Amino acid sequence: MLVPLPRIPHTGGIPEGGISYFDIGISSLFRIMPNEPLISYLAALADDELVIGHRDSEWTGYAPILEEDIAFSNIAQDELGHSLALYTLAQSLGAGEPDIMAFERPWQEFTCCRFVSYPKGDFAYTVMRQYLYDEAEQVRMKSHASSSFGPLRDLSEKILAEEAYHLMHSRGLVQRLGNATEDSHRRMQEAVDQAFPQALGMFEETEGSAKLVESRIIRPEAELQEQWLAAVVPTLEQARLRLPLQRQGSALHIKCRADIGGRTKNHNEHLRQLVADLQHVYQSAPGASW
Repeated sequence: MLVPLPRIPHTGGIPEGGISYFDIGISSLFRIMPNEPLISYLAALADDELVIGHRDSEWTGYAPILEEDIAFSNIAQDELGHSLALYTLAQSLGAGEPDIMAFERPWQEFTCCRFVSYPKGDFAYTVMRQYLYDEAEQVRMKSHASSSFGPLRDLSEKILAEEAYHLMHSRGLVQRLGNATEDSHRRMQEAVDQAFPQALGMFEETEGSAKLVESRIIRPEAELQEQWLAAVVPTLEQARLRLPLQRQGSALHIKCRADIGGRTKNHNEHLRQLVADLQHVYQSAPGASW
């Protein structure tokens, strides 16, 4: 799990033991960075990580085999650690503390994509969702290598080191299960039919993202989606799995409607129940020290 970034007070001062990119002075950084759109972007990514980490943790004690029980428990822990790091970076720009963001916000205020909030379903769906999510995270975190915002570059590099193992695990499962028995292949095809339109929602723009693109902090979502497709299509084809895509020359045209709305807080009831479960213990004793 990632060690969280140092906590930075909202006063604009440089924290004790701060890392090198704060040497320019956080107040100077505030003047050149579009804070609100960047906070929205970081919070959305953190929400994604928090929610999918919670969904992955639901397999603890229930996965088909012990090896996958342990694997998904470890992946869940990593995703929660990534959410903490992203919330902490958002806090350095003026967002609330990570515990407030995760445990005190109402579910209607989350901006995770809808994809991560759906129930875990059967194991085939979980594997497919994790694979599609892992490929998207690889593309996104690699794109941050050219970000004009140093802290995002540094954090993404650390996240990528752990995500490489997630991707290796989920990609391997997709290929093995897709090419296994007839029943296994059928279940994986049903999973991709369900998960692919949902996964497109990962590339829904966050509030103010155009300003971040203009400032060269992030790359356009459409560009990331194109790179994601270039990664997932060969893997799924190797697993003999069909996608709702049409090829025209070198171009791929999507033939299904993207399941969007999460970035604009248009959520489903699945997220309401998940957040209630996630926050239950914390809110059972408000203000308590654990």
